[in-house]
Amino acid sequence: MLTDDEREQLVRWSRRAKTPQSLALRARIVLACAEPGMTNKQVAVVLGISANTVNKWRGRFVDRRLDGLVDEPRPGRPPSILLGRVEDVVTATLETSPANATHWSRTSMAKRTGLSPSTIGRIWREFELKPHLTDGFKLSTDPQFVDKVVDVVPCRT
Repeated sequence: MLTDDEREQLVRWSRRAKTPQSLALRARIVLACAEPGMTNKQVAVVLGISANTVNKWRGRFVDRRLDGLVDEPRPGRPPSILLGRVEDVVTATLETSPANATHWSRTSMAKRTGLSPSTIGRIWREFELKPHLTDGFKLSTDPQFVDKVVDVVPCRT
């Protein structure tokens, strides 16, 4: 038996475009099972899925209601680099430069942050950072620069 709130939520999940398709299917399974006289095999035929899939999601709904239909966290190693450290690398790349060079290299940034050069490379690739490519304009320090420019580019007065 479904409560009105549960039915409303299941209908919303099954119709909403941004709902993951796996969750929408589970909602349709439970809604079909709630219809009077529907067996698991009939629901499977109507939805074009296996009877085992219907059994699984109907059972999870009975045990944990709506929470049983949502994906559980998957196993796996959590990220080893926290977001704060990634932010530090991006900020340092964009706003600072090393003391003895014109731009950051993977190795110099790795020494500064304590991360590996390959990790720095992955972060830069993710954020499309290319510190070795400069967009700036450098003015010559030659004391005769102005005279040379005037010789090459005639001035109009």
